[in-house]
Amino acid sequence: MNRAKSSQWLQQWIFVGPSTLFFVIIIVIPFMLGMYYSFTEWNGVANQAKWVGLDNFSHILFNDDKFGTAFWFTVRFTVIGVVAANIFGFLLAYFLTKPLKTKNVLRTIFFMPNVIGGLLLGFIWQFIFVKGFAAIGESTGLSFFNLSWLGDEITAFWGIVIVFIWQTAGYLMVIYISSLTNVPRDMLEAAEIDGASRMQILRSIILPLIMPAITVCLFLAISWSFKMFDLNLSLTKGGPFGSSESVALNIYNEAFVNNRYGLGTAKALIFFIIVALVTSLQVRLTKSREVES
Repeated sequence: MNRAKSSQWLQQWIFVGPSTLFFVIIIVIPFMLGMYYSFTEWNGVANQAKWVGLDNFSHILFNDDKFGTAFWFTVRFTVIGVVAANIFGFLLAYFLTKPLKTKNVLRTIFFMPNVIGGLLLGFIWQFIFVKGFAAIGESTGLSFFNLSWLGDEITAFWGIVIVFIWQTAGYLMVIYISSLTNVPRDMLEAAEIDGASRMQILRSIILPLIMPAITVCLFLAISWSFKMFDLNLSLTKGGPFGSSESVALNIYNEAFVNNRYGLGTAKALIFFIIVALVTSLQVRLTKSREVES
C-alpha cells in the first residue's frame, strides 16, 4: 500500500514538478521580489535598496499627478474599448454564423489583425494616421482625414481606441462564433414560429445562452485594455504632453526611463490590485447571470 502510494507521488512529481518549479522561478519569485522593491528606493542597478516603507505609495496616491492622469486615461480607454470591442466582435460573429458563401474567408480576414504583434501593428497604424489619412484628406478635401490624429489629446485617444478595437474584435468574434453555433436551432425555430421578432430572440434566447462566452470575452477585453502598452508606445508614446499615457506605459517610464525602480514596482503593485479587483467583480457579476439563464 505504501509502495503504491509512493509510486503515485513519484509520478505526480515527475509530471507536475518541472512545471511547478518553472512557475515558481518565473512567476512567484519575481512577484515576491517586486513586492519587496515596492517598499524601497532603488534605481534598478545599485547593489542595495533603501527601505522607505509606505513612502512610495504615499507619493503615488497624493503627489503623483502623472499617475492620476494615466489612470484616468486607462479607465476611459478600458470602458470604451471593452464595450466597443465586444459589440463589434459579437456583431461580426452574429452575421458570420449566417449562411454566407464567403463567411470562412471573412472570418479569416477579421481575425488576421490579432495575429500581428502590437508594436508592429501600432507602427503600421501610425503610418496610416500620419501619412495615409493626410493623403486621403488632400485628395478628397474631407476634414475628417486632415485631423491631427496623433498630435491632439482627443484624437490621439480615439486613434488608440480604433486600433485596439480593430485588433481585438476578431479574436472575440471567434469566441462568440463558437458559442453561437452551439445555440439549439430548434429553440430558435420554435421562437420564430411563435412570432418572436429577431430582437426578441436575440435578447431572450441567444444572449442568455451565450453568457459563458460573454464572461470570457469581457474578462479578456478588460485585462487587455487595462494592460495596453505596445499600442500606446508605438502610436503616441504617451503624447501629446502625457495626455495619452496609459498606466502600463507610466510604470515603464518610471522604472526604466526615470530609473526609479522602487516607485515603478509600487505603481505596478497598485495596478495589479486594481485590475484583479475589477476582473474578479466582472467575472462574479457575469457568472451570476449564467446561473439565472
